Amino acid sequence: MHRREFLGAAVVGVACAGRAVAAVADDAGGGGSLYPVRTIPERSLPVPTTVSPELQKVIAFVNPPNQFAVPKSRAEWAALQAGTPAMLENVTKLRESLGLGLERRVIAGVNCFVITPKDIPKRNRHRLLLHVHGGGYVFGGGESGTYEAVSTAAATQTKVISVDYRMPPDHPFPAAMDDAMAVWKVVATQVPPRNVGFFGISTGGAMVLLMAQRAIREKLPLPAAISAGTPWSDLSKTGDSYFANALVDGVLRQYEGSLESFARIYAGGVDLKDPRLSPIYGTFDGFPPTILTTGTRDLFLSNTVRTHRRLRQAKVEAQLEVYEGVSHGQYAIDHTAPETAEALGEIAAFLDRHLGVADR
Repeated sequence: MHRREFLGAAVVGVACAGRAVAAVADDAGGGGSLYPVRTIPERSLPVPTTVSPELQKVIAFVNPPNQFAVPKSRAEWAALQAGTPAMLENVTKLRESLGLGLERRVIAGVNCFVITPKDIPKRNRHRLLLHVHGGGYVFGGGESGTYEAVSTAAATQTKVISVDYRMPPDHPFPAAMDDAMAVWKVVATQVPPRNVGFFGISTGGAMVLLMAQRAIREKLPLPAAISAGTPWSDLSKTGDSYFANALVDGVLRQYEGSLESFARIYAGGVDLKDPRLSPIYGTFDGFPPTILTTGTRDLFLSNTVRTHRRLRQAKVEAQLEVYEGVSHGQYAIDHTAPETAEALGEIAAFLDRHLGVADR
C-alpha cells in the first residue's frame, strides 16, 4: 500500500470509529463533534524551569476557585468593581516608582484617568495611547484598573488615557462599548488618529478590537495601531484552549463558573457569539496593524491565536507573541521579571513603528 493510500485508510477508520459513538456537543469547534472526547488522566504540572526565577514565582501562584465569585448583592458588586485596597496600593506604588503623574478627567461624560510620564521624548509629544481595562466586563475599574496603563505609559514614554467604563449589573452591554467609543470620538478630534494607539488586556484586549470594528462600521477614524493582550475575543466556550488549558491556567482556571456567568451578565441576553460581543465573529478587513500577546498556559490562548489568524487572513499586519509557561495576563504582572520587560518592550516597539510623530 502506498503512503497516500495508508493515510487515507487511517482517516476513514478514524471517521468510522467517530461515527460509532454519539456525537459530543462540546462546543470546541462551535458545535457537536463526530469524534470521541479524549479523557486525560490526572497529572502533575510543575512550574517550568525554562523561565526566569521571577516569572516562576508568578506562575507558581494559583488563584483559589472562588477568587472571582459572582456577587450576590449591590454592596458586593460595588466592592468587586472598586478593587481591593491591596490592588490600589500596588498600582500607586508602581506609578510613583516609575515617576508618572495621574489626573482624573471626564471625557464625553465618561470617567477617565490620564497617566503622564514626567519626561516625554520629543518623538512622543504628539502621540497618545488609549487604554481599556480588563476584568471580565464586571470589575477592574477605578484607579486600581490602571495598572496596565501605568506600565505601558512607562514602557512607551507616552501619555495614556485609561477609560473607566460603566459595568454590569446596572450597565450591561452596550454601556462599556458606548463609553469607550464616546471617549474615542472626542480624542480623535484632539489628536490625529495616526498618532494614537489602542491597547488593553483580556476584556480590554477584546474591547479595543471591538472598537476598531465599530469604528469601521460607523465610518469613524481608526487608530494607527492596536495592542490586544490575550483578548477575550470569543465569549462562548469555543476554541481548543478553553478545554486544553482548563485548570492549567492559574489565573482564570476554567470557563465554567464565574467566567461564564460574567459573560452572560454583561451580554444581558444577547447571543455570546454576536460579533458586537465577540470580535472573532466580526470582520477584520481594513484593520490597523495589531500585536497580540499570550502564554502557553493561557485559557485564552486560542482566542489570541484565532484572532491572529483572522487578521492575517484579512491581510492585516499582525504580530503574535507567546510566552513560556504564562497563564492569563501573567506576562504583565511582575515588573522585576525579564519576560515582562521583554513583552512590554515588544509592544512599545510595535507601537513606535506605527504611530506618527507629527503634530498635524
